[in-house]
Amino acid sequence: MYIRRTQTRNTATGESYYTHRLVQSLRVGTKVRQVTLLNLGRHFAIGQNHWPTLCSRIDQLLSPQKTLISLDCPSQVEREAQRIVAQLLTRQPEAIPSAKETETGLSPEDVQTVLVDSLEMSRPRSVGVEQVGLWAMGKAGFTELLADVGLTGPQRAAAIGAIIGRMAAPGSERALHRWLSAQSGLGELLDVDFETMSLMQFYRVSDLLIRNREAIENRLFSKINDLFNLPGTVTLYDLTNTYFEGEAEGNSKAQRGRSKEKRCDSPLLTLGLVLDGSGFVRRSQIFPGNVSEGSTLEGMLKGLNAPNGALVVMDRGVATEANLVWLRDKGYRYLVVSRERERQFDFNGAACIETAAKEQIHIQKVLSDDGQEVRLYCHSQRRAEKEKGISRRFAERFEAGLTKLSEGLSKPRTTKNIDKLWERIGRLKEKNRGIGQHYHIEIIPDDSGLQAQAIHWKQKPLDGTSLTHPGVYCLRSNETGWDEERLWRTYITLTDLESVFRSLKSELGLRPLFHRKEERSDGHLFITVLTYQIVQIIRQQLAEKGIHGRWSTLRDILSSQCRITASFRRPDGHSLQVRKATRPEPEQQKIFQALGIHANPGGVKKMVV
Repeated sequence: MYIRRTQTRNTATGESYYTHRLVQSLRVGTKVRQVTLLNLGRHFAIGQNHWPTLCSRIDQLLSPQKTLISLDCPSQVEREAQRIVAQLLTRQPEAIPSAKETETGLSPEDVQTVLVDSLEMSRPRSVGVEQVGLWAMGKAGFTELLADVGLTGPQRAAAIGAIIGRMAAPGSERALHRWLSAQSGLGELLDVDFETMSLMQFYRVSDLLIRNREAIENRLFSKINDLFNLPGTVTLYDLTNTYFEGEAEGNSKAQRGRSKEKRCDSPLLTLGLVLDGSGFVRRSQIFPGNVSEGSTLEGMLKGLNAPNGALVVMDRGVATEANLVWLRDKGYRYLVVSRERERQFDFNGAACIETAAKEQIHIQKVLSDDGQEVRLYCHSQRRAEKEKGISRRFAERFEAGLTKLSEGLSKPRTTKNIDKLWERIGRLKEKNRGIGQHYHIEIIPDDSGLQAQAIHWKQKPLDGTSLTHPGVYCLRSNETGWDEERLWRTYITLTDLESVFRSLKSELGLRPLFHRKEERSDGHLFITVLTYQIVQIIRQQLAEKGIHGRWSTLRDILSSQCRITASFRRPDGHSLQVRKATRPEPEQQKIFQALGIHANPGGVKKMVV
């Protein structure tokens, strides 16, 4: 076995270059023929002085016999030898049972004598999540979609690797490259060698995906719509943001704003999503971190081709009066969380419904004077207990601060100046989230009128607030024909969007951002959205079969299935290598059966050397 360096020419461009091949000499009858075992490509990285060592190490790995002298291999040569042996085994034809064997359910009868004590297990690679991800991509025609937008074969492989990597092991592009090369069997399932793919290819494919965002999103959702026959009557819209590690000075969208993760110390990037009622993304858009939520709605809904009278469900951050007027003018129905601050509720005549968690919700429906809008005042006992606890905590903290100021009046070297005391009381109000408005505070001056001799306070809750009406919130809609229960249960679908954001951030690696370029940051978010779409296809199909669960749970179940190579020595001096997947665990088998997936991804590969 040796490596041959051959000069060749590109017929299209006329460029001359050298290519490398792994060649073996075989005696055929009375003649010796050179057979190419593997094309190593033009960018073969091992220096010529290491070629003999590399070939010797490949021979050792293919024939795992006890050696008298161990080879002193540099780490780069060892990695390349392991990769080449894996490629040789992968390129073996799959062991396919005959028609008779298929009918009887028996395996092919390949009986060989081996030395049991010579067994070696090598190159374990995960394939559980990878196989399920490829199944979902196949259902959505994702590979064909990428080809239609102009991605080449290697670019498609990098895109699929980036998305399935985000499903299985969320991380940076560098971590993705390491995972695909050293831990995942995705390359075997795709017949792609990720170990020879450069890190830069994953950065560049991110750029290509974000440039084709609109075409990819539209075609992918159209395919999903055909696959599941989704109803188009409900549209959910909301925004979230994620933060950068570092200043991201080269990114104009990286702006400081109100972080939903309390990371106001870092620049932010905002992601807007339009979802259908089943939780699939219809459109995504990336905004600066300081964008006003209310200003984004019109641009996101334009061009959605939603049916006439589609219902838009939104949170209060987007539900400005201007947006509601625009929705009415465009023929949309809406169901939003009202922005009005004053609370009211009358239990007399309120309808009562029961949630899936056996909680009772009281709902009061009030029609506007002109009959064009309806308001739904809702009371939740669990929400009331939560708000009471929050108010109690802030009130105790506020009163503790007032007590400390009051006790300080009788001690030396403490603040007694009335103006300074009002400043401190103002800071107390600022720290305790509006609880100060429910207190009447009086400072009693001394004879000079400049110093305080006492501070008195009394709680006087304002009517129409969380202290007098805990657990009350208001929904607003121009759908006046629906009853209380239907309106409320439709609004609850907005919690599905919140769970989508949680999944994007905690399960699929949306946060944090380490990229400095705007296009790379946008690409990172878009790959996360595409990953969510593929995951949602899997979860939707499993839900139809009665299997429910978060993606993190399903991922943990699937991740333990691996492909592994078993090597034996035979008495005749040859070696037998068999590569196949581990037997699925019962929970894995249940998922595979629900999706109609073969339990042995990659099949069985055999090689005798």
